[in-house]
Amino acid sequence: MDLPSESHYNAAFGRRRAGFRCRPGARTERLVVRQSENENMTEAPPTGPDFSKGEGLLPAIAQDAATGDVLMLAYMNQESYQETLKTRRAVYYSRSRQRLWRKGEESGNVQEVASVYYDCDSDAILLKVNQVGQAACHTGRRSCFFHEVTDDGIQIVGEQLFDPEEVYRR
Repeated sequence: MDLPSESHYNAAFGRRRAGFRCRPGARTERLVVRQSENENMTEAPPTGPDFSKGEGLLPAIAQDAATGDVLMLAYMNQESYQETLKTRRAVYYSRSRQRLWRKGEESGNVQEVASVYYDCDSDAILLKVNQVGQAACHTGRRSCFFHEVTDDGIQIVGEQLFDPEEVYRR
């Protein structure tokens, strides 16, 4: 199979392939590629995260869709992933409770899912979310990543937005 020439690519997409970079804030386009009947495919089309890896649990990163801040890391199984896609609200799997954990079910700090990605190895998930409520972290902070490692030692960054003892009465 012959690959299209650089000039064919430029005519079709209006830019050069080599060295193409998006400028900050530029709109990006989604390109959907469909295989015609007479082309041979060299790799299988993506099917989603591979839950056969990691004993059925994959790490899932929640990132603020507006700011890019990393809010938390949790785990998802197939069931929590499917419910997340269906409801567009973050659902994780609690390893300590051994059950689904619908983010915000106790605190009210839910995560509305703006978009879902998975990595090149299909063994990690990224949720871009709109954090509804004050905090993503059970400690009462906006982000679970509030321990900064510095040359002077560990620094606590980020203010505590709520008292977990008042929110999580168990």
